[in-house]
Amino acid sequence: MTSPIVNAARPMSPFRKSLYRLYRNKGAMFSVGLLVLIILLCLLGPELLPWSFDEVDWENMGSAPDWSAKHFLGTDANGRDMLARILQGGRISLMVGLLATAVSLLIGVTYGAIAGFVGGKVDHLMMRLVDILYALPFMFFVILLTVYFGRSLWLIFVAIGAVEWLTMARIVRGQTLSIKKRTFIEAARLSGASTGALIFRHIIPNTLGPVIVYATLMVPQVILFESFLSFLGLGVQEPMTSWGVLIAEGATEMESAPWMIIYPALFLSCTLFALNFIGDGLRDAFDPKDR
Repeated sequence: MTSPIVNAARPMSPFRKSLYRLYRNKGAMFSVGLLVLIILLCLLGPELLPWSFDEVDWENMGSAPDWSAKHFLGTDANGRDMLARILQGGRISLMVGLLATAVSLLIGVTYGAIAGFVGGKVDHLMMRLVDILYALPFMFFVILLTVYFGRSLWLIFVAIGAVEWLTMARIVRGQTLSIKKRTFIEAARLSGASTGALIFRHIIPNTLGPVIVYATLMVPQVILFESFLSFLGLGVQEPMTSWGVLIAEGATEMESAPWMIIYPALFLSCTLFALNFIGDGLRDAFDPKDR
């Protein structure tokens, strides 16, 4: 006798439900497509264009955009192709945003997990250090680093990474204080797991939901920081460029050559809006309080 076939739908896991909610968010999915398009343009575009970002066209200095000419988005005051410089600047801005965010996540997650799990005086001392660093003015810190070490791209990573991990440490510490009281942590402790294993195998993996959401929102903030520093002349230096540098150059030529500021600002704005919409979509999909 054969057993009856039950046509029951298999329940979805919480992770798959979150992905489904993210997929249903039209704004977030459109932003994902837009961000992927911008990244591909910045990665592949400079290699396909006939002009390099630092190549000077002496016959077309400060020329306006012309889709029928060889400079689609025009040239800057020095005769360099604007499209090539925008895409090359996107490489730098996106690299700074992603790498500085990765560094701040590595420091902040580890620091916050250790402080929250150990607790007591260690937690108190570690978080007081965070409060002290919070009190330091960001611009003063950047100028101090610039005076001692000079201007370089790596200095931007150090400056932004040294500030951005503080908020992440507080977020992870708060999550850790809640997670370490749960039964599976006590079970792992009784089974002989070391402190390092408890932190890196059990605590940190269970804090990744809020961490991923905050990291998505941190990337546009870091890109904006880099653009602000470059706008003030403390960031990327010639002949290299970034979106912040291009906007700063375009601001000086705004009346005579408005395309020099419009197109870099458009690329930067689209990237920031896309990242913010993706972060909002991830928060709505993965945060239990919003379900």
